[in-house]
Formats: sequence, C-alpha cells, structure tokens
Amino acid sequence: MWTTTSGLSGRSLRLSITFAAVVGFSLFGYNQGMMAGLLNGDEFVNSFPILKMPDNPTAGEKHYIDVIRGAVTSCYELGCFFGALFSMFCGNRLGRTRLIFMGASILIVGALLTTVCYTGKWEVGQFVIGRVVSGIGNGMNTATIPVWQSECSGAHNRGFLVCFEGAMIAGGTFIAYWVVFGISHAADSVQWRFPVALQIFFALVVATGALMLPDSPSWFVSRGLDNEACEVLGKIKGTSPDSDQVLHDFNLIKTDMESTKSEQSNWKTVFTFGKTQEFQRLLIGCSGQFFQQFTGCNAAIYYSTLLFQENLHMEKYLSLIMGGVFASVYALATIPSFFMIERVGRRKLYLIGFLGQGLSFVITFACLIKETEENSKGAAVGIFLFITFFAFTLLPLPWIYPPEINPLRTRTVGASASTCTNWMCNFAVVMFTPLFAGQSPWGVYLFFALFNFVGLIFGYFFYVETAGRELEEVDIIYAKAHVEGKMPFRVAHDLPKLSFEEIVQQSRELGLDTNDHVMLEKKELGLSSDSAQETEEVYEKQ
Repeated sequence: MWTTTSGLSGRSLRLSITFAAVVGFSLFGYNQGMMAGLLNGDEFVNSFPILKMPDNPTAGEKHYIDVIRGAVTSCYELGCFFGALFSMFCGNRLGRTRLIFMGASILIVGALLTTVCYTGKWEVGQFVIGRVVSGIGNGMNTATIPVWQSECSGAHNRGFLVCFEGAMIAGGTFIAYWVVFGISHAADSVQWRFPVALQIFFALVVATGALMLPDSPSWFVSRGLDNEACEVLGKIKGTSPDSDQVLHDFNLIKTDMESTKSEQSNWKTVFTFGKTQEFQRLLIGCSGQFFQQFTGCNAAIYYSTLLFQENLHMEKYLSLIMGGVFASVYALATIPSFFMIERVGRRKLYLIGFLGQGLSFVITFACLIKETEENSKGAAVGIFLFITFFAFTLLPLPWIYPPEINPLRTRTVGASASTCTNWMCNFAVVMFTPLFAGQSPWGVYLFFALFNFVGLIFGYFFYVETAGRELEEVDIIYAKAHVEGKMPFRVAHDLPKLSFEEIVQQSRELGLDTNDHVMLEKKELGLSSDSAQETEEVYEKQ
C-alpha cells in the first residue's frame, strides 16, 4: 500500500501528482509524433528495408509496403487496447499507483526492445513486439492516470485537469516532432534509436512518481483502509488526518462508496432501456471516441510528415520542418480549450469541432483532386486548419464526456468501454490510412470529411449539455425525455440548473432512486460546480 508522500503536502503534493500524470499522458502524444517523423527517415528505412518505398514502385509493391507501414505503426494501439482491458478488470484490486508503476515499467521494457533492434531476419518482428509491449504499458497508464488524478483533486478543477492532460498529448507530439527533426542529420542509426529510447526517460519519471506519491483516498476507502485514506487526505489538503476538513471529505467518500455498493453494475445493467437509458448513454459516450478517430485526427498526426512528402510532394527536409510546425500549431491550439470547455460547453464545442474539421478536410481533398504546386499548398492549409479545430474540441471532449453522460451505476463500465473504443478505432484508422492514401490521396480526406459531417448531425441530435450541471441532473434529463417523449438535448436546453432540493424532488417525481443523504451532504460541503471553488479557497486559507 502506498501512502508515502516523500515529505510533500498540500499544494506541493497536488502539483507533484499533476506533474506525474501530465508526463504519463505526454507519452501517448510522444509516440504519435515519433512514428510520424521516423517513417520517412533515411536511417530508419535503411535499418528496416521492408519499409522503404522504391523510387518507381509497382502497384503491388506500393500496396505491400503500405500494409507493413500501417501494421508497424498501429500495433502500438493494439497493445494499448489490451493494456486498457487489463486496467478495467484488475485496476480496482491493484490500486492506482501500483498499476501506473507496472504500466511505466512495461513501457520501459518495450522501449528497450525497440531501441536495440539490429538488422537481420527478425528486426521488424522485434520492433513490432517492442511497440506492442510499450502499448500495453501505455494503455494501462492512460486508463488509470485520469482516475488517480481526479480522485486526488478538488471537485472544481477536475474538468480543467482533464483538458490539461489532453493538451499534454499534443505537447508530447510537439516534443517528438522536433526531437526527430533535430537528430535527422545524424549519419547512423542513432537518428531513430535516440527518439525511441527517449521514451524511457518519460516512463522513468512516471514510475518514480508512482513510487514516491500516494494512492488515492477513494481507493483506500474502497479497500476498507480508512486510516490510510484519512492520512492521505490530510497530506493532500495540507492538514492533520483528524481535521474537520479531512473528516468531512472522508465521510463524503465513504457515503458515496456505500451508496454505490448497493448499485454496483454488471454488464446486464448496461442494457437498460427504461427511464435511465443506460445503453443509449453508453453508446453516446463511446461515440465521442469513435468520431475522434474516424474524423481523421490520428491519420493526420501519425502520417503528417509522410503525407506532406508523398501526397503533397514536398522535399524530405521541408516535410520534416512542416511536421514540426504542424506539431507546434497542434500544441498551441489546445490552449483555448482550458477556457472554453466550461464557458462554451461540451455540446457546442463538439458541433464547432465537427463543422470546422469537416470544412478543413473539404479544402484538402478539393485541392488534391488536381495535383499542382499551388493546390498542394492549399491542401496543407486544410490539414493545419483541421488540427487547429481538433486540438481545442475533439481532443479533450471524448475524455471528459463519458464519465459525465453515464449514470453512477454504469459509470465505470461506460468509461472503460469508451477507452476501449478509442484504442480499437485508433488501430483501425492508423492501420488502413496509408493503404487508403496510397490508392486515392484525395479520397482519404473526403472520407474523413464525410465522417465529420455525420458526427455533426449525430452530435446535434444526441449530445446533451453537461457543463455546469451536477451529474445527478443528467439522470433527470434522460428520465424526463423518456417520460415526456422528447429528445434529451431539448430537455437539457429547456431545463434550468437545479438546486439540490429540486434534484431530490424531481428524482422522486420521476421514480428515480436517489439517496437524499448523499445529496444533502454534498450541499453541506459545497461540492456543487458553482460552490466547490469557494470551499477549496476557504480550506486553502486554513
């Protein structure tokens, strides 16, 4: 059991937890950017000749190499999927920090396997195995880190922190692109070995953080370790374990945990079509991750440098520079999401993202229909516009929305299903994009543009606004929609923000199971979205 805080407490401890979480998520983006830069590197394809495209390839040769490129790149996502599945079934038993340490350690082993590949009969096989192993570790971490961080954070800043994690995916991509560019002039295999090995540094930071920082209070309570939970709560809050603040927070966690135990879900619970509409809400939560991938994000991120060179016919050096600029724009464009996620709202940002991304890819595919130098420049503009819209909309939103849209008893199942949807769709897109782009450079962008417009229609009719609402209000929205025969998004639009008393009253009227004492205790502690920050500020002054 990890209750160690390495002598840290209060703000310094919370910042340390956030730092470890951010570094862990940046590994996700780093791998995306790293492979984007390596795929057309001279020394990389010399080490793995099977990935090298001949000067004048036949249709069969081009198809074969595109398949191999897709497999070498997408095998990482397959590993991530299995890592997320492992976390889904074993996470609650092992604990947050223990699972993160295991994930970081597995990632280090995978990075070592890929770094030490040498030319020979099985060099590509070893590289693929290393990427799958690294993916398993990363999948464990990406499924666990958001839970750990949210359970160690105040209620008022959880949405911001998830956005920050999303920004760090872009930040990791930014670092990787420029590392690959900076070492692209190396004359031997260090040109690709160094960027691959650099993953180990990030993973060591995450593993060290998991060893030196405590597990979450909620996990200790779930295992019946109440003393440890109070000890960690005291350290996180910067007070003694027996302070009123710690006891209040502990009692809230304990009450929520006990009320949830009576409603623990299984997979049968998900297939509920009554007032609470669990199945519909699970599908809506998963749809965000589905559309995130099939609207073209990782096709652009993983293959941007390759697309600049092969589809837009840029020189190799210029394509590397453009890849770095692309990553820089990607990272900077995440900043507006910090301010817009609550002010603009989830639903409107989804719709803005789908529309902006779709129009961006319309520009790209229209310019590529007739390939000229000027049209290629226009196509590049479309790709840059796409990543700008994506960075502040569909990058963070699919990670925030599933826990908010799913009811309490299926929230864990819903979040896990959403994560698995992400990795499987990610695998499919990354695997088949080079094949599709090879057959029709403009057709692949038309395909993704159409999916964006499908997402726009789907989002308009099925996404409800959750910003500024208690999670219990979402249950009421869907119950009212079911009873009144209306679309949930219309009910959400017409329903004003409810007080705790109104939530309890409407839940009773709609026949929902609501624990009044949980609601009242939340009100007493000021943990609503509007008052949580005031409560946190009072505690900071104590």
